[in-house]
Amino acid sequence: MSLTETIEKKLIEAFHPERLEVINESHQHTGHQPGFDGTGESHMRVRIVSSAFAGMSRVARHRAINDLLKPELDAGLHALAVEPAAPGEPTRW
Repeated sequence: MSLTETIEKKLIEAFHPERLEVINESHQHTGHQPGFDGTGESHMRVRIVSSAFAGMSRVARHRAINDLLKPELDAGLHALAVEPAAPGEPTRW
């Protein structure tokens, strides 16, 4: 299972989202580090709308997602951009 699939599965099981996008942005970081060619799954973006976030602060939402994905971060996921929202809240995507 790819990292993208693992992240999607964990987010679905934990938050039952109405809307979810897990985007691999690793290719956008080609050349930022010596020897990094942009392949793989090192930089991810999560866009998620879930009723689980209703009443939670922005920081609490980020913490909940980061806590859930801590094993992936510890295993080498270098960057995780998170765009969480509750249903009815505006999103930029």
